[in-house]
Amino acid sequence: MPSAPVDAPWGPMTWPVPPGSELVGSHIRLVPAAPEEHAAGLFRALDTAEVWTHFGAPRPSSADEAEAGLRLMNADPARELWIVVAHGSRLGVPPGTVLGMTSYQDVSVRDARLEIGATAYSPDVWGGAVNPEAKLLLLRHAFEELGCARVQFRTDVRNERSRRAIVGIGADYEGILRCYERRLDGTMRDSVVYAVCAAQWPGVRELLQKRLEAFSGTAD
Repeated sequence: MPSAPVDAPWGPMTWPVPPGSELVGSHIRLVPAAPEEHAAGLFRALDTAEVWTHFGAPRPSSADEAEAGLRLMNADPARELWIVVAHGSRLGVPPGTVLGMTSYQDVSVRDARLEIGATAYSPDVWGGAVNPEAKLLLLRHAFEELGCARVQFRTDVRNERSRRAIVGIGADYEGILRCYERRLDGTMRDSVVYAVCAAQWPGVRELLQKRLEAFSGTAD
């Protein structure tokens, strides 16, 4: 489990993400969340009960509630909220179609680390190219542009689908934070922690690129 060297100074981390940044892949683009522009599309994409089973926020009942949720998340200075939209025609939907959301969160500039979380996609794209490409774009930007030494992931111990997906992108299991946070139903959640450190990034990047090759057969 390689990590950043502890005996050499680490360079500065850039934060916040420069305004107007977009992360562009072959299948998707990650664009900064604009609540008025994206709320309706996000509400349609995520309007399924199974999306919200393990999510830390309540399921919105309307586009207006989705917009209010986006505004609340955008108000956090330690978060960069991204909207996941289709790019090109490889996913079989019009370019610009909203597919989900994800974010950088719990940022510590002093410690050159952040977390990737608040991730939710339309069930129509589960198991395909969207998640591995989103993680490739986010990790590449974190390590190669923002100067992170560590990127971590947390998920509910009950969320087996999320746990498999995190392991599938090459993140290392680090342990369980017991009774770490309260679920919406009032029960206490054990949170499973995974991470990628900067020294691992080249190997993780190669793994994600190879995974995406399986979805590269459909031309734009």
